[in-house]
Amino acid sequence: MRWYVALTWTALRVLGALPLRALYALGTVLGLMLWWREHARERVHTQVSLALACPKLTDASRERLTRLSLIETGRAVTELAAVWGRGALHALELVREVRGQELFEAALNARRGLIIAAPHLGCWEILNHWLASRTPIAILYSPPRDVAFEAMLRRARGGLAPQQVRADPAGVRSLYKRLSAGGVVGILPDQQPKRGEGQFAPFFGVEANTMVLLPRMAHRTGAAVLFAFAERLRHGAGFRIHFQAAPKEIASADLRAACTALNRGVQECVEIAFTQYQWAYKRWSERPNPGEPDPYWMARNRER
Repeated sequence: MRWYVALTWTALRVLGALPLRALYALGTVLGLMLWWREHARERVHTQVSLALACPKLTDASRERLTRLSLIETGRAVTELAAVWGRGALHALELVREVRGQELFEAALNARRGLIIAAPHLGCWEILNHWLASRTPIAILYSPPRDVAFEAMLRRARGGLAPQQVRADPAGVRSLYKRLSAGGVVGILPDQQPKRGEGQFAPFFGVEANTMVLLPRMAHRTGAAVLFAFAERLRHGAGFRIHFQAAPKEIASADLRAACTALNRGVQECVEIAFTQYQWAYKRWSERPNPGEPDPYWMARNRER
């Protein structure tokens, strides 16, 4: 283990002893630091995303949302000390409520396969722990750019032994096999695929390059699809897990219709905890028309 990975892991373990309220206080400071830095990448990207998603808001309202969203971004970082640093079983003590659990249990009992679509919303890492505590599950993940962190991530997420599957052809084949046998898989549905590997479909009314893997899996295997996320409760009180039924069109053979349904399902989740979405992610950087500029790149260059 490289020194900086070991240092990160040690910091998570040490900070994990703090109450969640204290970790969120640190996260708030981190988020405000991003807000105060006018040209910070996270601030600019959040502003662009919110301008695209909420074009009817006044400038003042949009800036308020940007500030609140960056605070949630900071909290998403510091809460990892509680979710990873304490270990899975201790972290699960922070789950206070589960809404829609009957949908989850019914899908498990049907034994026809289940895809959990978990957007970048709230604390998806504690959702992973909760799911793994209820059923065997395979979680699809993209390796970090710095491969030295991969072993640490697998360790942090592996306390309850989920199958952690790399997003490569062999990994995808293993997910199809699991679903065909009636198993459960978890996928982040709002990661932007590479150009040529996705399908453009509306997300908050704006065309977004959307993954086709999840709709294809639902169509080919007949598996059920549920959206799920873990909402942060106020004042560090813990988390509320939500399950929501996916729009029926998500398994359509028509990829445009299926991806539109996928994005609609993500949007319905986001509208429950709007500022807890990862708005700093460049969700609309790929544009459908050749020559149409990346709005995030344009904004960063204007700032310079």
